Amino acid sequence: MSSNDDYDKLSPEERKARDKADRAREAAEQAALPYKWTQQLGDVDVTVSVPKGTRGRDLNVVIQKKKLSVGLKGKEPIMAGELCKEIKVDDSTWTLEDQETVLVHLEKLNQQQWWENVLTHHPKIDTTKIQPENSKLSDLDGETRAMVEKMMFDNQQKQMGKPTSDELKKAEALKKFQAAHPELDFSQAKIS
Repeated sequence: MSSNDDYDKLSPEERKARDKADRAREAAEQAALPYKWTQQLGDVDVTVSVPKGTRGRDLNVVIQKKKLSVGLKGKEPIMAGELCKEIKVDDSTWTLEDQETVLVHLEKLNQQQWWENVLTHHPKIDTTKIQPENSKLSDLDGETRAMVEKMMFDNQQKQMGKPTSDELKKAEALKKFQAAHPELDFSQAKIS
């Protein structure tokens, strides 16, 4: 029997206790990592502590489509390995803050997916429990915003029993076609 089946059979109180224990285990695993990380749907930010007084020229930071390495030149990397998902290398950066913290900003290739971990060999988090912050339409890029506005319009139309934007487009195209071809008889035509 899978753990999902087991979870489904738990009472609400047992689920709450299990979720709490899982979060505590996750927190302990993440705290043991040599870095801290946060994410939004579109990006991941990694914070790596380095010895105070470190300069940019002392660092060896490698950001590749599927790999990340952060460390001091001539020493074992503080963190290194395969990224769990691909990134946009040209949009990803790193900077040294206060000569003691390396901040790595990774732009996700798939900006609609949560990461379970940064490096594949590190412990995973349960992405189903992530509660993203509410975003405003104005925060979205043009393409995403248009898609969300269309979905909202279509849902409103459906609730009122009216045609969706795609159905309206089809009807408009048919009207234009009929107007352009008055010689054809459309009296028996059906729209599907």
